[in-house]
Amino acid sequence: MKQLNISVGIIRNTNHEIFITQRDASSHMAGFWEFPGGKIESGETAAQALIRELQEEVGIDTRDPVAVRTLQHTFPDRIVNLHFFLVESWNGEPYGKEGQPKRWVAQSALKESDFPPANAEIILLLLAGKI
Repeated sequence: MKQLNISVGIIRNTNHEIFITQRDASSHMAGFWEFPGGKIESGETAAQALIRELQEEVGIDTRDPVAVRTLQHTFPDRIVNLHFFLVESWNGEPYGKEGQPKRWVAQSALKESDFPPANAEIILLLLAGKI
């Protein structure tokens, strides 16, 4: 079975709002909201991939990402290892660099059902204030 390693950025501002983007209609789990990030390339650490992906996807230069959790989720066609990082320091203003819908949402207003199932545990930790 195909196995993917993904770095994910939980971008949180000083108002405890989280920056999220919507998955493209042509992608796996299309239409769900997500924390920005992407595949870890050969030779990259999870943190290096996160910094590269956030620059490519939402146009920010990430500083000092903090690893918070790694989760594995098995789909019928793939296994996904998600490396979550808390990002509270960056240069630039995040936006949908690839034209994807985006928004800031209060951490306390995140909805588990808006995200792919693989994100459920992280959403619950954020809602509980544990991240």
